[in-house]
Amino acid sequence: MKAMYVPFTARRQRRSRTEALLAVTALVVASLTGVGTAGTAQAAPVGPGTPSATGVLAQVHTAGRVKDAGSTVQYSWPGVYFEGAFRGTGVGIVLNDAAADYDVQIDGATAATLVTPGRTTHWINGLQDRAHTVRVVKRNDSTWETSEFGGLVAAPGGAVLGRPGARHRQIEFIGDSNTVGYGNLSTSRDCTWDQIRRSTNADVSYGALAARKLNADYQLNAISGLGMVRNYDGGSPDVTYRTFYDRALLNTPGDVWQNPGTWRPQLVVVNLGTNDFSTAVNPGEPWTPDSLAAAYRTAYGEFLRKLRARYGAATTFVAVGHGPFADHVQQVVKARAAAGDSKVRYWYLDGSGLDFSGCHWHYSAHDDRLIADRLTSFLAGLPMRW
Repeated sequence: MKAMYVPFTARRQRRSRTEALLAVTALVVASLTGVGTAGTAQAAPVGPGTPSATGVLAQVHTAGRVKDAGSTVQYSWPGVYFEGAFRGTGVGIVLNDAAADYDVQIDGATAATLVTPGRTTHWINGLQDRAHTVRVVKRNDSTWETSEFGGLVAAPGGAVLGRPGARHRQIEFIGDSNTVGYGNLSTSRDCTWDQIRRSTNADVSYGALAARKLNADYQLNAISGLGMVRNYDGGSPDVTYRTFYDRALLNTPGDVWQNPGTWRPQLVVVNLGTNDFSTAVNPGEPWTPDSLAAAYRTAYGEFLRKLRARYGAATTFVAVGHGPFADHVQQVVKARAAAGDSKVRYWYLDGSGLDFSGCHWHYSAHDDRLIADRLTSFLAGLPMRW
């Protein structure tokens, strides 16, 4: 991502940005590993995420990594969404989340933005007395907290209607803060921690936009600050993105998401490498530039093999390259092709026209729209039968 390499005009700005991003990365990793999270909610172990005929998942459609606890569903990843329908003049949204923000959309338009709503039933009232659609989406990443959705409640005289059907197309996006939508609604590149949280909206990230353009269900399995083998500025070297990929509940060590059998993406888009290469190797890190590049290529290839074993031969993988790691991604794709995997494709993310005006030079909402357009155009040229 070119945003990570744009020079600041003053050394103070450069130092301020690095310190801010290091603080965010440290908080994310501490929350994921359970270090420094005293006082935060920890989810109790629950059973495999299998749709229940009588639980919350009987009311709503979701494609996200959730765990079904019967009266609630639990989740951690950004951009998780729940879609339902009801008849009447109002609907209540049952949530338990003191860390993340949500958008509530009625009939395709945002009716409310809930900022860290806590344990609540939030009502949307005053609607016409007829059938409506409702969509509840988690806007930001809150790796230190387990979120809970308790379903929908119809206003008096109304009723929750049948669960909407799943879309045929499915896309999984794997990445870092660029994929999260980190600070993409910000009006300034300089952001406090609170401003990052309020201005991050995964629902208008490039992945979410591209999926909706393609009428696809999607997962945004992205964590800010983490890389394939090296995190931002070398922070928290004991873990990487791959440490947490298999989880449903990110702050629960040992957790593994149980695919209910309904998640079979025809397309997986991998965009990891910005954090590995956006800062120079520091004294004391176990890397040279060459050994870092070699380790990155090896880990990337192993990760793609893992995904292939998980999703089978029919799934297309798109490996995204940009900035100083683009050549490494190309090499990985060529190696997979040489090994007989012809469904791994390379896509160069063209940064022309992007303004990088999100928090800390991340993509803005304008940039996310451009990238979504370019990605969907690229996908249209792939021989995918979906």
